[in-house]
Amino acid sequence: MGIITDSTVINKIEDALAQVRPFLESDGGDIRLIEVTDDYIVKVKLLGACSECQVSMMTLKAGVEQAVKKVLPEVQKVVDIDKLED
Repeated sequence: MGIITDSTVINKIEDALAQVRPFLESDGGDIRLIEVTDDYIVKVKLLGACSECQVSMMTLKAGVEQAVKKVLPEVQKVVDIDKLED
């Protein structure tokens, strides 16, 4: 499995994360893009309060993933590297 390094793809994802970041920051958290796999799985790291929040997975799916898919429909899913699913 490879990693996408295309700056257009990365910039679109970063733009989407920038749109949701103020909501995360208002709760004492943040998010950082780690990598995008060649099968369009976006790996992120939730930071601060978001890393320990009980509803972080809901935030990730309902907020972050939807924002990313809106700008880049090819994305399959967004996952937190600290809570990777098998």
